[in-house]
Amino acid sequence: MPIFCYIEIMIKDSKEIINYTSLPGITVTYETAPVSFPPHWHSAAEFILVLKDNCRYRIGDTEICAKKGDIVLIWPRELHEVIKVPDRSTVFIQFDPSLLENNLDLVSISRLMSSCHLIESRKYPKLAGSVGEKILKANDIFTGDDHLKETRCKLITGEIILLIGEYVIREYEEQIGKDHKDPLWNTMRAASAYISEHASEDITEAMVAADVGLSPTYFSRVFKKYMQTTFPNYLSAVRVRRAIMLLSDESLSITECGLMSGFQSSTTFNRVFRDLTSLSPRQYRKFHITDHKS
Repeated sequence: MPIFCYIEIMIKDSKEIINYTSLPGITVTYETAPVSFPPHWHSAAEFILVLKDNCRYRIGDTEICAKKGDIVLIWPRELHEVIKVPDRSTVFIQFDPSLLENNLDLVSISRLMSSCHLIESRKYPKLAGSVGEKILKANDIFTGDDHLKETRCKLITGEIILLIGEYVIREYEEQIGKDHKDPLWNTMRAASAYISEHASEDITEAMVAADVGLSPTYFSRVFKKYMQTTFPNYLSAVRVRRAIMLLSDESLSITECGLMSGFQSSTTFNRVFRDLTSLSPRQYRKFHITDHKS
């Protein structure tokens, strides 16, 4: 079977579980890309280079008709559908959301990035061309035999993310003027840093609000606006990401992974983990860790 084979998946309640069959945390697909795919979502992000006209997608409630040279962006946990695309008309990268969610500068502009789903080559030829070239380069590396191809593919993906981040910041600055940058960005970055540092502790929204100098009520409102999620959901996601890393250490019990990640009970850990991944911690360890040994 060729190394660029389409990722193994299973669908559960429209959730796509991605098993990265070649490289941990990243896959590049071309020749076996599907011409249609039902509505689904997954934790991974997905960046698509369109090679032919008339590629139709639906992301959320919005239908997108992409043309040759366009870039389609699907962010983690977004409901989307491949309505219809010509055969061999796309190359796409799917990658673990940690590349986006572990960098506070990206987290601080997540609300801007997550609203960007299409980079039209007609309107932004330089940006679309640069992103497209990098996706093709990642595909060449992914299908090759370079011993360091996992690292190279992830570095290229990082370069793509950087290009997109710079683009959305430019667009935002053009809307409000460069001399009127939103000071709450830095406040949310500070809040994210505090949460990341103390997630394994029994922290509360009020504690984070006090640390950044805002009232709990105001903090709750602006946090949801800027981070595109509530504080409890964000904290749970941070803790689950930490638990996923700990689960790779099979010397730790499932309970220890939960407690070390900040969950106060095994029941809460199992419930939240299943809500975010659609698998129990034990199933995740077996599906994502043990299987890689074979």
